[in-house]
Amino acid sequence: MVKITGGEILKRILEKEGIRYVFGVPGDQLYPFLNALYDSKIKFVTFHHEANAAHAADGWARVTGELGVVVATVGPGAANLVGGVYPAFAENIPILIITAQNQTFRSYPDHGSMQALDQLSLFKPITKWNAVINHWSRIVELTERAIRVALSDRPGPVHLDIPSDVLHQTVDEEDVKIHERENYRPMKKPIPDSETLKRIAKMLISAEKPIIHAGGGVIRSGASKELIELAEYLQIPVTTSVSGRGCIPEDHPLCLIPHSFGALTAQNEADLVLLIGSKLGDLDFFGRPPLWGDYDAQKFIQIDVSAENIALNRPAEIGVVGDAKETLAALLDIVKKEVSPRSALEKNHYYKDLERQWIEQFESMSVTDQIPIHPLRVIREVRSFYPRNAISVIDGGNTTVWAHYLNRIYEPNTFLSSTAGDSGHLGSGVGYAIAAKLAYPDRDVYCITGDGAFSMGMADLETAKRLGLQITFIVLNDSSWGMIRAGQTLYYEKRYIGVDFSEVRYDLIAKAMGCYGERVEDPKEIKNALKRAKDSELPAVIDIKIDREVIPPDFQTLATIWLEGCEPPPKIIKKEESTLAK
Repeated sequence: MVKITGGEILKRILEKEGIRYVFGVPGDQLYPFLNALYDSKIKFVTFHHEANAAHAADGWARVTGELGVVVATVGPGAANLVGGVYPAFAENIPILIITAQNQTFRSYPDHGSMQALDQLSLFKPITKWNAVINHWSRIVELTERAIRVALSDRPGPVHLDIPSDVLHQTVDEEDVKIHERENYRPMKKPIPDSETLKRIAKMLISAEKPIIHAGGGVIRSGASKELIELAEYLQIPVTTSVSGRGCIPEDHPLCLIPHSFGALTAQNEADLVLLIGSKLGDLDFFGRPPLWGDYDAQKFIQIDVSAENIALNRPAEIGVVGDAKETLAALLDIVKKEVSPRSALEKNHYYKDLERQWIEQFESMSVTDQIPIHPLRVIREVRSFYPRNAISVIDGGNTTVWAHYLNRIYEPNTFLSSTAGDSGHLGSGVGYAIAAKLAYPDRDVYCITGDGAFSMGMADLETAKRLGLQITFIVLNDSSWGMIRAGQTLYYEKRYIGVDFSEVRYDLIAKAMGCYGERVEDPKEIKNALKRAKDSELPAVIDIKIDREVIPPDFQTLATIWLEGCEPPPKIIKKEESTLAK
């Protein structure tokens, strides 16, 4: 009889699931699993820090729609994962976290073992589900269950903690039965009943000023095509959450860019909102007036794969549980039977004109040769350099705000940012970019990042170099935590505490790792530097010295949101004075 280890069993389950990459940092408790990967189609990608590995698993899931997998060893290895797992949890990204644990006879409870850690409790608050596998006979059952939970309903991270003796244990191969995917998890997505869909269709058709608000759930379900077709058929404007960016091209006649004048006006004026795959969180202003319509005048129809999200932040006239792709396809079929395609509405032109005014103010700010370089000049140059299908990774505080103004997104799964999502997490850019380039080696991948965010993960430039990945990191270098410095500038009379860095040459660090590096201080050299970086065929860092004194126009508005309910600092702007409130 052939004997196999627990590590081999785990590998075979992942192979059956179609996993292509496992990201992580190795440890001796993981030996049987790592050894099983030696002759596997699954490639193990080692990182310098576990958080970066978790970001890569997260990024892989975002750009491919597949399950991401990350592993770490016991104790400090598992603890280091937490910063990388949190954004995936906050933004509903399906990843499988595998941590090695000390032997079963040493753990739960521990009695003094080295690197001991209650990893089950550590990951419970930032995962959908987690478990300890205490016997080889449960590896298949619990791993398949973890994958099922990660990918079903509202997706998210799951965690398996596996003691090293379980991974080392050998068993008869014939005693192990690994199932096909369709045998342990649902392959068909939920869809509302036809009568409810007919009611929704009638409301959409009869509404005078409907809009569609699309969230990250539209991206996750692959519903972009159905969304655009429904919007075009009924000529309904589409606004998106930040995590939903790319589900409709941002230059589409019906797309209104998040937080633009056009989007805010449409959201306020609409008599009916079709909300799909979004919980209306903080960056959607929780669906509240005045940035949305009054509760008695504006009806909401909410479609979400999770019942928990229905009416979470805004009452719904109709709330239905359904997958975005399947539900929109069925709804579109009903609409086509009820009404002919509509012509463009005059109101839609009005909203797009407002959006153009919003964009033009930032474009005019970007047309400058000032030194130090204005951040918007960098964003405009970068986005014009890369093609529409390039994958855009955004990381940083003020950097994320500047990028939002002029870094347009045109395709699904081409916008990766944890700082712009519900987690507001910095430092994910390097891991996201590596995963994106592994998934799509023939596409351009660029990362616009702040120096603070980039420094968190820059050790894994070596990982990108080792893997032969041409990624360009554009570092907006202001030698500070720029967003916090801006707040101390505006509200505390420049009493700077903990925000300033010494001068760092990120381009020279890149060169030391065998990558391409270049410092840019003249805005007229940005485009040439980007071309040289791409032509090098190496991971590249363009270190750009920017003006640290300019502050994003909407910074004060964001502060009023973040500090809602707090005693205002002496000089903080009042809500009624903010741009968005106006």
